[in-house]
Amino acid sequence: MQFSDKRNTGRWILIFASFFIISLILWNTYTFFQIFKNEERLKMNLLAKAQKTLINADEDTDVELPLEIFKNNTSIPVILTENDSIINTINIDESIVKDQEMAKGFLSNLKKENEPIIIEYAPKKFQKWYYGNSALLNKLKYYPIALLLIIFLFSALIYYFYRSTKIATQNKLWAGMAKETAHQIGTPLSSLIGWVEILKTENIDETTTEEIEKDIDRLQTITDRFSKIGSEPVLEKSDIIAETLKTYNYLQSRFSKQIEFSFESPDSKIYTMLNPTLHSWTIENLIKNAIDAMKGKGKIAVKIEEDAHFIKINISDTGSGIPKNQFKTVFEPGFTTKKRGWGLGLSLTKRIVNEYHKGNVKVSHSEIGKGTTMQISLKKLI
Repeated sequence: MQFSDKRNTGRWILIFASFFIISLILWNTYTFFQIFKNEERLKMNLLAKAQKTLINADEDTDVELPLEIFKNNTSIPVILTENDSIINTINIDESIVKDQEMAKGFLSNLKKENEPIIIEYAPKKFQKWYYGNSALLNKLKYYPIALLLIIFLFSALIYYFYRSTKIATQNKLWAGMAKETAHQIGTPLSSLIGWVEILKTENIDETTTEEIEKDIDRLQTITDRFSKIGSEPVLEKSDIIAETLKTYNYLQSRFSKQIEFSFESPDSKIYTMLNPTLHSWTIENLIKNAIDAMKGKGKIAVKIEEDAHFIKINISDTGSGIPKNQFKTVFEPGFTTKKRGWGLGLSLTKRIVNEYHKGNVKVSHSEIGKGTTMQISLKKLI
């Protein structure tokens, strides 16, 4: 058995053991409740007999014991009735006793709690004793609810701690992988730069070397992106239109003519605090996802808008669309509808926008079979 299998088995054993202990505590609580409830019933029977003795007492009757029984009942509320009229109360607040409507309401509640004790103190003359649970019994009754609430809160705390630890571990793992990837790309990239310089001395067509240099620059940008994962990026005052347009133009020149690109923005510059390298990655991820959704054929529209405080970048496609119940899950790590890929693109996009740039990225609008609009919101420098 592998270590992960043993760990999962251990977790299930711990979960079942916890449920067993909780069930045992709840069962014992219920048992104690029933025991105390039966004891209080016995007390009420004694009280009813004491009442009968006092009613039928004469000069020779010893009433000391019945009176002592009455004195010992200091916790159980009791209402004594005869012919449906209240004739006496025990352990009930005076304000309730004096108000006839409140007394009737209190009596109605007692009737729901316990069966009355009926005494026949004379032929065809009856009194009914209605009684409620003592304060101790009520506390015991609500104890399981309080216990379950504490267990729920404790479980939620453990889950939050476990999830936070897991996310932190995953972040370290992805950061480590990203930095290692950047390091591995760096070595052949340096070699490629050298080979381009050699090609220039061989009278190769300049357009060929220029295109190669563009792709080398792109690889350097990708290396820079990966090297920034896991570290706090430096933000600088940037024109959002110019930075977005750089990535847009690069992608437009690299994709098939079957994709119709369009770009719309205000004529004047719009400034925000930005990390150009990571912003380029964000735009590239969203446009590539849009192209994948269209299966390489359709329309991509990039539109930049502004209001008094925010900049909004809308990237629209004419692809397959996203169901409304997946508007948030598309940004979760591992979520993908493609046969290949790890489902990290939109997760990284959200992290770059939300955590690094203190902005927001969301699915603004989507219709199945018609397309999707993704929106990035960033705070504008005024």
